[in-house]
Amino acid sequence: MEDGGRRRRRRGMKRDGGSWSSAPPVWGRGRRKERERLEEMKRELELDDHTDVKELELKYNTSATKGLSEARAAERLLRDGPNALRPPRGTPGCVRFGRQLAGGLQCLMWVAAAICLIAYGVQRGQGDRGGSDNLYLAVALIAVVVVTGCFGYYQEFKSTNIIASFRNLVPQQARWCGRGQVLQVNGELVVGDLVENQGAGDRVPADIRVLAAQGCKVDNSSLTGESEPQTRSPECTLDSHLETRNIAFFSTMCLEGTATGLVIGNGERTVIGRIASLASGVENEKTPIAVEIEHFVDIIAGLAVLFGGTFFVVAMLIGYPFLRALVFFMAIVVAYVPEVLATVTVCLSLTAKRLARRNCVVKNLEAVETLGSTSVICSDKTGTLTQNRMAVAHLWFDGQVHAADTTEDLSGEAFDQSSPSWSLLSRVISLCNRAQFKPGQDDVPVAQRDVIGDASESALLKFAEATSGPVAAARGRFPKIGTGEELPFNSSNKFQVSVHDAGSQQLLVLKGAPERVLERCSGALQGGEERPLDAEWRRSLEGACLDLGGRGERVLGFCARWLPAGTVPAGTPPEHLAQVASGLCFAGLVSLIDPPRATVPQAVRKCRTAGIRVIMVTGDHPVTAKAIAAQVGIISEGSETPEDVAKRLHLPLEQVQPSQARARVVTGSELAALAPGALEELLRAHPEMVFARTSPQQKLVIVESCQRLGAIVAVTGDGVNDSPALKKADIGVAMGIAGSDAAKQAADMILLDDNFASIVTGVEQGRLIFDNLKKSIAYTLTKNIPELTPYLIYITASVPLPLGCITILFIELCTDIFPSVSLAYERAESDIMHLRPRNPRRDRLVNEPLAAYSYFQIGAIQSFAGFTDYFVAMAQEGWWPYLVLGLRPRWEDAHEQELQDSYGQQWTFEQRRYQQYTCYTVFFISIEMCQIADVLIRKTRRLSLFQQGLFRNRTLLVAIVFQVCIGCFLCYCPGMPNVFNFMPIRFQWWLVPMPFGLLILVYDEIRKLGVRRHPGSWWDRELYY
Repeated sequence: MEDGGRRRRRRGMKRDGGSWSSAPPVWGRGRRKERERLEEMKRELELDDHTDVKELELKYNTSATKGLSEARAAERLLRDGPNALRPPRGTPGCVRFGRQLAGGLQCLMWVAAAICLIAYGVQRGQGDRGGSDNLYLAVALIAVVVVTGCFGYYQEFKSTNIIASFRNLVPQQARWCGRGQVLQVNGELVVGDLVENQGAGDRVPADIRVLAAQGCKVDNSSLTGESEPQTRSPECTLDSHLETRNIAFFSTMCLEGTATGLVIGNGERTVIGRIASLASGVENEKTPIAVEIEHFVDIIAGLAVLFGGTFFVVAMLIGYPFLRALVFFMAIVVAYVPEVLATVTVCLSLTAKRLARRNCVVKNLEAVETLGSTSVICSDKTGTLTQNRMAVAHLWFDGQVHAADTTEDLSGEAFDQSSPSWSLLSRVISLCNRAQFKPGQDDVPVAQRDVIGDASESALLKFAEATSGPVAAARGRFPKIGTGEELPFNSSNKFQVSVHDAGSQQLLVLKGAPERVLERCSGALQGGEERPLDAEWRRSLEGACLDLGGRGERVLGFCARWLPAGTVPAGTPPEHLAQVASGLCFAGLVSLIDPPRATVPQAVRKCRTAGIRVIMVTGDHPVTAKAIAAQVGIISEGSETPEDVAKRLHLPLEQVQPSQARARVVTGSELAALAPGALEELLRAHPEMVFARTSPQQKLVIVESCQRLGAIVAVTGDGVNDSPALKKADIGVAMGIAGSDAAKQAADMILLDDNFASIVTGVEQGRLIFDNLKKSIAYTLTKNIPELTPYLIYITASVPLPLGCITILFIELCTDIFPSVSLAYERAESDIMHLRPRNPRRDRLVNEPLAAYSYFQIGAIQSFAGFTDYFVAMAQEGWWPYLVLGLRPRWEDAHEQELQDSYGQQWTFEQRRYQQYTCYTVFFISIEMCQIADVLIRKTRRLSLFQQGLFRNRTLLVAIVFQVCIGCFLCYCPGMPNVFNFMPIRFQWWLVPMPFGLLILVYDEIRKLGVRRHPGSWWDRELYY
């Protein structure tokens, strides 16, 4: 349904793979230009299109009645591109996957796998049947690289393509008006076109300047955070283009009424388009745990190359063949294969599942630990700190303020309702209300019922139902006169009037802005009796209005008048009711607010105790923002803002020093006027900050300023306007109930209950997993030394090889995985929420004390245990230690078939091979027995094992049993000698390493005792990891 001109306009464009070829060539720009574009996007958009219509027509060379000509519209479509959001050019999936397979450690493992394959090929060519070990190693190493690469790619894939979530906001059709025609278009809208919105359910097709409107209201919540419907009209009401009534924004929903306007921005040139571009262009920050893992991998890779290269050079110098020396290098790399990377992933996954049970869904596993490192939380107000519903907060009658129940389930204490004045006030609240409950909800608690009506009237209806009984019954006793005897609330009158039948009388009830209600009253209800208005009563009323308004609450006045029957006949036009509404009796005040969630104040206190700073960033009014911040504890009791200090000291605001005010409320306009670097100074000077009336760009700037100060920043948000800040933050937290798709896509974590308290739960779990990861890494690093020393002794002392590569691989990827994962279930040693957030630059996941203690103390004990068991096993089979030293050349000679032991017994090469497999198994069992003691000491880093509880972590006990069962299976399962080089061993060889395990337990208890007894001493600094 389009005319020839519109078809010609579209033919002027060519589509190519979903993009328009005439669009500006953004993709080929360099990084510097891209950064400049993003910096420009962060600046506030300055528009003057909400002023004079004549100036608008001249600016865009259009007509407010006819729109653009066909030729000019086609020209602008070619110049500006279509009314759509273009996806940014992304890195191809195969390239991203290749990067996952080619990291530093992955390259090392590829080299090791290649050496294994070469060694296997050469040995097979020489007829060596033992060469299959190298094939198994190569396959295992390749499998580890591919599996971890696939997982990493999957995690990266989930965090990309944020622009797709914005496409759901783009209207599919728009009504184009021009030259007497009305057509359905969308992608072809250009600046200067005339468009029309037809009513409820229509999305605004572009940024438009409203020229005419009839009762039009739009939902700007996804853009500005305002939950109340916003009226659109042709008048310019404010200087800010985001707050004035005559601008409607692309993708916002029209709730009621109609509007016609001129397009002043399309596609990426709209406000929402700028936000989408900003969100997709902001780079993801590396999470703290990712930085720690990189640091750890660098250490491991460096040690592997250092030791492997050293062994290779030494082996070559003492005469080993090149291929054999390469196998030594490969064995060292295998010994350093950090299965802890898999352990980290599993531990994070387990914590993510625990958080999911507590209403926190984690999209990016690394975000689990990031939340634990958080030092600043930038929280939205509506729906996160508050309940996202209007509720009656206070009432004023008989000269006193009464607190209402604002709990989520209306289970709090009720105010005193014994006053006769309350009877009339409650009746007016019930009757002067157009809201009603949806049918069929009699068994549903009042707080959870669905209501037909706006937010304020819904709050009043639920309040009346909960305090005065069924509202429907009250309305049945006092029905409205006729069908139209009601004057609804509007922006000009600022009051609402209705007339009800009361038998021999009529009852006129009115509510509205207190000043408008008061001017229609001649008396006031005091103690149940109507008395004339006097100066003292008026002062009391004004004081109550200022008090309640200062708390950020919306205040309404209520009044009534009894009329003789027939005063307002049926069929009276609603506008005539304003003439009758005079000489009324003032019944009282009711104030409404979106109240804080009950759990938030305690959660904020926990954050303070944990050293986490909570900053409110909202689009709401500064008075309301300050009031909610004070109620939840973001502004603590006794803290003052500069305005409070100026008022207390009777000083001009300019003379107040920043150090005099602990708290500060900064509006968006003040933020825009700050010089570069001034925001960081404000954040340093005022520990308690509230930002109100902020734009999406300003929220992003706040996050970046906190990060420049060295903070790990968590950001909460639910609207499209929050998506750039959510993506820029170290961890973005979106709301699951009220959150938009764009916010959820940009975030790392989603709160299913939209509750700030759930974030604090996540912080606690994040801190715990960091502590437990240190324990897990310390456990897995320890065995690297007993895996390394057999090759050191093999080369230097020329003994038969005590431990084979395939055996090491079973330790790394089989028996030690489950105990290391079980440490993720360990409970905290102390109240971790009383500690300050860790400093990412100082508090590392792997530090020097951890490495030194694991490698050179516990690892050394395990090495002694392994060699003791090795020499015992060799001695009991006839090979005394003095004979074993220097035996390697003859032991490995395949032509030596009559090698004599210490007792003169002759051993063939095949017999010696199986004895060597026995040594592998014995050394393996020694490591596993010592690792049981190792995993037990890793339960705590400071407390005694007996203080923590030996049997509280049942998962760890199960893992130990499983570890022993795996060892028994590998030793005694038939066929293992020919498949994986494991041999059945004598029972006493299991007992040899046990004294060493006991030594490890006693040694670590002594270390922990010294750490507890001498905090801050050399012992603490060097031995506490």
